[in-house]
Amino acid sequence: MGKHIQIFDTTLRDGEQTPGVSLNLQEKYEIAKQLAKLNVDIIEAGFPIASRGDFEAVKNIAKNVSGPVIAGLARANKQDIEIAWEAVKYAERPRIHTFIATSDIHMKYKLKMTRDQVIEAAVNAVKLAKRFTPDVEFSAEDASRSDPEFLYRIFEEAIKAGATVINVPDTVGYAVPWEFGRLIHKIRENVPSIYKAIISVHCHDDLGLAVANSLAAVENGAQQIEVAVNGLGERAGNAALEEIVMALNTRSDFFMNPTRIETTQIYRTSRLVSALTGIQVPPNKAIVGANAFAHESGIHQHGVLEEKSTYEIMKPETIGVSTNKLVMGKHSGRHAFKEKLKEMGYNLSDEEINKVFQKFKDLADKKKEISEKDIEALVEEEVIITPETFKLEYLQATSGSGVVASAVVKLNKMGVTIEEAACGDGPVDATYRAIERACGGDFKLVDYTIKAVTGGKDALGEVIVRVEKNNKIQIGRGVSTDIIEASAKAYLSAINKIIYDDNPYKERIDAVQ
Repeated sequence: MGKHIQIFDTTLRDGEQTPGVSLNLQEKYEIAKQLAKLNVDIIEAGFPIASRGDFEAVKNIAKNVSGPVIAGLARANKQDIEIAWEAVKYAERPRIHTFIATSDIHMKYKLKMTRDQVIEAAVNAVKLAKRFTPDVEFSAEDASRSDPEFLYRIFEEAIKAGATVINVPDTVGYAVPWEFGRLIHKIRENVPSIYKAIISVHCHDDLGLAVANSLAAVENGAQQIEVAVNGLGERAGNAALEEIVMALNTRSDFFMNPTRIETTQIYRTSRLVSALTGIQVPPNKAIVGANAFAHESGIHQHGVLEEKSTYEIMKPETIGVSTNKLVMGKHSGRHAFKEKLKEMGYNLSDEEINKVFQKFKDLADKKKEISEKDIEALVEEEVIITPETFKLEYLQATSGSGVVASAVVKLNKMGVTIEEAACGDGPVDATYRAIERACGGDFKLVDYTIKAVTGGKDALGEVIVRVEKNNKIQIGRGVSTDIIEASAKAYLSAINKIIYDDNPYKERIDAVQ
C-alpha cells in the first residue's frame, strides 16, 4: 500500500467506558496532551451528548490540544451530531464520528428499524455532519455480525453522502482473524466508491483476538486502526495501542506499513493512563508490563548477556524504558534534576519542576538510591493533580498486636486547619475514619490496592483506591515510602475529585439548549 497506518485512539471515549473508570476534565486533558506527544493521528475525545462533563472535556481538548485530529462520537441523529460539532468545532482538525448498528440482531431488537430505515438514517447523519466539517467518519456498529451484502450497500451510500472514513467494528469481539481479514478484503472488492474513503477497524477483545483481528485487517487493506492505551474499553477492552504499534514496528518486514507514533512515549503514556484510571498493568502484559523485558531463566539470561537479540525482539529504549536504574541522589541540584526530567521526556513548567523537586529532595532524605520509576511516580502524583480542597498536613497512626489502632490527622481546607482522631480495624481504617470526620462527608471505600513502585525495603509504595459517594465513584492515588501516608494521600485524592466533580461547569452549552 505504501501509506502509513493511522492510529485512532479511543482511550478517552471507549477506554473510559471500562468498568470502574471515571476521568474528570483535567485528567482527560492530561491524557490528551500525552497522546499528542505520542503523535497519534486521531484522538476520539469523548461522546459529547453523553453528559455535560463529556461535552466540556471534548470541548476543552479541542480548544487546547494541537496536532491530532479531534473527534467526537455521535449517534446517527440530529441532536447528537449538532452537540458533537459544538464540542469539536474549536479543534484545528475536527472530525464527527457517527454510527448506527447494521446487524440484524441489533436492528431488530435495539433499533427496531428496517434495513432501508437504517440506511436512510446513516445517509442523513453523514450529510448533516458534512455540513459542519469535511472530515466525517461513519461506523457500522456490529459490522462483523452483519450481512456482508448489507454492509457493502450502507458503506457505499455513506461514502456517496460524504463519509471520508468507513469504520468496520467487531463490536462484541466475535470475529476471528482470517474471517475478519476476508471481510475487509470483500469490502474493498464490493464497495465501488471505497477508494474515496479510508477503511478503519475497531476490534474488541472478548475472545482475546482484538490485536490479531486488527492486524489481519491491515494485511487486507485497512488504513486506520482504532485502539486504546493498555487495551482499555468496554467488557474485555479494545485492541491495545502499544501492541498494535509495536507489532507494526517490529514486523515492518511483513506489514511494510509504518505508523507515525513516537514509540519512545509509549511507556510513559501507559503509566499515565494506568495512574489516572486506577487500572494497573499486569506484569505479563505485552510491551508495557513489568516483565516484558525481564529474563529469569538461566538459559535466557546467558543468551541476553551474550547478545540481546537472542531473546529480545525489541529494545526497551524503543518504548521509552530506560535501562539506567540509579539516576539521582540527595546531593543532586535543581539544574541536574531539571535536565534529568528532560532526558526522561518530561516537559514541565518551572512551577511544576519546583513542586516535583521538593518532593524529590524529601524522598532523597528517606532513600539512598532513587530510580527513574521513583521520579515517574513523583511526577504523576504532584503534577497530574485535581485542585485540592483538602490537603494533608499531619498524620500519626498507631497499631500493634493487642492494641486498638488509632489515627490523628490534620487537614488544611482552604487555609483552615481541621484536626480529627479515630480508632479502627488497623491503621489504614483508623486513618480513613479520621479523614472522613475531618471532611464531613459520607464516603465509602469501594476498592483498595497497594503495590511497590520499586524494589527494596525503602521502596515507594503506591496506593490506588476507589471511593463512592452518591453513587459516583472516583479514583485516588498516593505514593510514599510510608504506606499509611500513601493510603491517606490516595483517599484524600479521591475525596478531592468527588468535590471537584460536584462543582457545576462554568461554561454553558448555549448552542444546544
